Amino acid sequence: MSASRDRARGIPFASLSALFLGVAPIFGKQAIQAGLPPLAVVAARTAGAAILLFLVVLVVNRRFLYIYPLGLLGCLIAGGLNGIGSILYYSGLARLDAGLAQLLYSLYPMLVAALLYLDGHRHTRLTLIRLGLAVPAVVLLTAASASRIDPLGILLMLGAAVLYALHIPINQRVLYEAPAPTVTLYTLLAMTAVVLPAFAFFSPPVAAVSSAALAPLAGLTAVTFLSRLTLFAGVKRIGGMQTTLLGLGELLVAVALAQLWLGETLTVFQWMGATLLAVALLLVGRDQSGEGEPAQGQGWLHWLLPPLSAPLPKPIDPLDSSQD
Repeated sequence: MSASRDRARGIPFASLSALFLGVAPIFGKQAIQAGLPPLAVVAARTAGAAILLFLVVLVVNRRFLYIYPLGLLGCLIAGGLNGIGSILYYSGLARLDAGLAQLLYSLYPMLVAALLYLDGHRHTRLTLIRLGLAVPAVVLLTAASASRIDPLGILLMLGAAVLYALHIPINQRVLYEAPAPTVTLYTLLAMTAVVLPAFAFFSPPVAAVSSAALAPLAGLTAVTFLSRLTLFAGVKRIGGMQTTLLGLGELLVAVALAQLWLGETLTVFQWMGATLLAVALLLVGRDQSGEGEPAQGQGWLHWLLPPLSAPLPKPIDPLDSSQD
């Protein structure tokens, strides 16, 4: 597949990931408000998404269960970090107003940019301009005059942003040699291995799940499954930096859903932020930067790649029709 075609396929996947990620906090908040502890919400949606993807792989193509040993280790590390990050995220979401929580969490593209730079990637001027537009856009979009400040909630959300940002370049390295469904599956399984024990040991007991919590919990599981698959499909094709910048579209999704479902209205400053973010997202069409693999032996994650002396056969990717 050519680089231009790869990019053309990657942008829709990254955009879909942003759509699903924008819906997830609303479903999560609804489940928590319906009486479920945050750890129960995290455990149910992560385990449910992992089981769903495992069944899909078994039915569609069992060859996606194969992954080279270092790639598996990378997925386990990334999934473990993201599992802890998910616990921090939903614990923080329970303590903060949604606007402030989303502001803090949306700092992750800047962290991804720094981590990818340390791994040997160099960003174009247009990518940096888009990142510069996104920062004030996030601040304006999530500005609220009466946000409830909770120091612990702020620390939890910042920690979630750091861990989410950290898992993206790790998985990006693995995606050089493994298809997106494989990376998604083992990352979700590693996340499940973290969140289930946390729920078992630290969550208040859940006697019964109310009917009001079932629908948002099912919706959260579905969008978790879809967002992870499209996220890594996007990272594989256009790189972690471009995917995370497009991922900021989740803020626009969240704002739109807040108006439609919760009856909220935008302030003048929020409309300004939405405009800035829309410009940053639209510039993806002119940003032709790529995030190819750094030279062998370079970057802080170079150990995740198999040696050049023993190349692996290229796995089949169901999202790539050119391999049919």
